[in-house]
Amino acid sequence: MDINSVFKEISNWKLEAKQEDVERYFYHSESVDQVVNGEICYVIGRKGAGKTAICEHLTTLSGPTIFTKKLTFKNFPFNDLYELDNKSFSKPNQYITLWKYLIYTTIAKQMIHNEAIDYEIRSMLETVYSNDPERSLSRSIKRWVGMKINFSVLSTGLGYESTCENCDNRTPWIDRVEILEALLQDYIDDSTYLIVFDELDEDYKDVLTAESHKEYIALLTSLFKAVQDVKSLFPANGFKILPVVFLRDDIYEIVSDPDKNKWNDFLINITWSEEQIKSLLAYRISKAISRDGDILSFPKAWETMFDHRDIAYGHGQHKRMGKFPFMVRSSMLRPRDFIKFMKDCSSQALEQSIPKITSKIVQKSDDSFSNYLRNELEDEIHSIIPDIARIFDLISHIRKQTIPVDEFRFAFNEANDQGLIKEKNVDFVLRILFHFSVIGNQPKQRNYQIYRYKMPEARFNTSEPLIVHRGLYKALQII
Repeated sequence: MDINSVFKEISNWKLEAKQEDVERYFYHSESVDQVVNGEICYVIGRKGAGKTAICEHLTTLSGPTIFTKKLTFKNFPFNDLYELDNKSFSKPNQYITLWKYLIYTTIAKQMIHNEAIDYEIRSMLETVYSNDPERSLSRSIKRWVGMKINFSVLSTGLGYESTCENCDNRTPWIDRVEILEALLQDYIDDSTYLIVFDELDEDYKDVLTAESHKEYIALLTSLFKAVQDVKSLFPANGFKILPVVFLRDDIYEIVSDPDKNKWNDFLINITWSEEQIKSLLAYRISKAISRDGDILSFPKAWETMFDHRDIAYGHGQHKRMGKFPFMVRSSMLRPRDFIKFMKDCSSQALEQSIPKITSKIVQKSDDSFSNYLRNELEDEIHSIIPDIARIFDLISHIRKQTIPVDEFRFAFNEANDQGLIKEKNVDFVLRILFHFSVIGNQPKQRNYQIYRYKMPEARFNTSEPLIVHRGLYKALQII
């Protein structure tokens, strides 16, 4: 094994899963099987937790009996969707028909290429969609809801008639949902049809503006309910129609619906334990060593790259900690955090032409990691709190690891009075900082902290001091 080649390979790992070599590095987990088996249709998780990696892996699945299509809403003009409501539904259900239409249309187009489907049906579908080339999703949707697609081939050729009443005459696409639904129920085969909804956070901005918030949340709520409708109309014991929604956990949290608890049966919230991170790293290091070689155990994979010496830390450098626990302490237990560490450490080892990553390299990487984490969190929170960079500056100005809540409130209100921060609601800011694990709670047990990335159900306790996440210390000049 040429260790320099391994360091070079790892230094080229990508933080963004869409740019990664998915075939080589995708770590297959049980959650992927649950999606493909139809047990899971909602994949929720933090930015960097691995949603995109799963999504990218799913899009590679294809074959004679599996058809996959990703509907990505990156840079999508959401205002176009807001105009496509069904007036016969009350809010927030007015977009259910639209989402079902997108799902059914996507499947109908996939059926054209499925030789297991009756030839006559495929010919009819090909006639319907003959002038519908692959293009950007926004342009495709405009065409699908427009007047140029002739559904009379299906409605008259197969004897389907729409029973839609009270439909706005300007939106005839609404009638087509029933026709497509009947077509799928009568003629779809037992192939697997995966329809993946991704990058739905593109319109997650101005969420505190009432109207923007209502339209966006209604659109998402309708999507979740449309998926439930499709699952009930096409049960897993007879059909394999699998719409899958990928969404950030902070966005999912603000979706409100009486049926939301029922969605939990079909939902997975991606979280990682230390042991799972170890398994992921062992897999990726093994693949960096050899694309087709054996998967090493974590200790074996780790020792190929890192020397055995612990990291000295604390006052006088008298305390000792292993390199992996040191990384864990700075991370939020997300795959992306460890990929960032591994990239930086490998780059430095390569530059120094040394055979093992040393403690000094890990400590130096911790500096750049801290700045990366701050930037990542600012990007993530900015749509909710535009002042987030100034709030980070405020924490830096206080310059304490543990801060009494009243002290933070005083500093916040003072900055507010000086016009440095526009957001007025300090309790709202504290809740958001806790939600994203910028801060945690420090109970009386000094060796124990409560962070939401470790305990997803935790809520901020104003009676306990707040503690800043250790991964931010250097970026905020706390130590």
